[in-house]
Amino acid sequence: MPILAHLDLDAFFAAVEELEDPTLRSRPVVVGGNPQGRGVVATANYVAREFGIRSAMSSAEALRRCPDVVFVRPRHALYTQYSRAVWDTIREVVPRVEQVGIDEGYLDLGSVVPAFRGARAVAEAVQTSVRAATSLSCSLGVSTSKVVCKVASDRRKPGGITVVPPGKEARFLAPFPVRALPGVGPKAEQRLAAAGVKTVGDLAGLGDGELRVVLPGTIGPLLRDRALGIDLRDLDEATERISISTEETFERDISDRALLYAEIRLMAASVANALVQRRLSARTVTTKLRYSDFSIRSRSTTLAAPIDEADRIAELACSLLDRGLRDRPGALRLVGVGVSGLSEFRQLSFDP
Repeated sequence: MPILAHLDLDAFFAAVEELEDPTLRSRPVVVGGNPQGRGVVATANYVAREFGIRSAMSSAEALRRCPDVVFVRPRHALYTQYSRAVWDTIREVVPRVEQVGIDEGYLDLGSVVPAFRGARAVAEAVQTSVRAATSLSCSLGVSTSKVVCKVASDRRKPGGITVVPPGKEARFLAPFPVRALPGVGPKAEQRLAAAGVKTVGDLAGLGDGELRVVLPGTIGPLLRDRALGIDLRDLDEATERISISTEETFERDISDRALLYAEIRLMAASVANALVQRRLSARTVTTKLRYSDFSIRSRSTTLAAPIDEADRIAELACSLLDRGLRDRPGALRLVGVGVSGLSEFRQLSFDP
């Protein structure tokens, strides 16, 4: 029987900013873009959340809800440093982990304790170690499958541990709205709602015939299994899933190619710095474009050998920008640069 946990750092970006500037503690803080323009909330601390401020909300709306909110520009390289310290610490307690984001991942507690009754003690040890090493708080969900752990980790934030014992998975999931189930996107939620399926328990109770009508194809049985707490996925230690990216929302739509190049070079430098800080290189570079009608296009290129140099990332990202605008011309309200296919390998340069 697997003994797993999902770990989520609490309001990570905002928590780091509070550590770097203690005067921010007890004040409503948003890490995000300019509220006078088209900025978006990346993370809000828990004081700000009391005003209804949430991630992905416009910064202008956040300011409207809380005129006293403090806005901080994201510092991705700094967050990457903290993240690396967190995960290095976690691996000292639990050797088998799958990091799926800068602030979240799965832990194989079964690699430390042989029986489920010892799982909470390991989760508590992880929390203690993370706080001792970085002063950051994290929440954990502990159970027998990834899907249950993921839902459980959000149950008692911040700083909580939720343990769902074997045999209790379906009962735990049943009351949650169906959207809380990982894998249920907006379209699936709409189809389920139209069929009167509002909770995870409702989904778990669908018969085969009903399921084929509501969610045709293979997705229906998969989501029903997850609603029952059945998820056979093991930890994926071999693949580095994290991508590193940054983006900028402009005050006004930009069509001037030279200005766009300049923005991309700044973002490429930030991404390259994050790679170097993590001692990583990347094989894939992606440029994200958002147009004035809010539609998004992304263009990517994958290299034979990994890179970490700002100039090379900028060169590729600008080329991808050109490709994207050639496919669809227009002014842009946002541009982003990201890298993925990360590995602990750094390209060596040889002088001729």
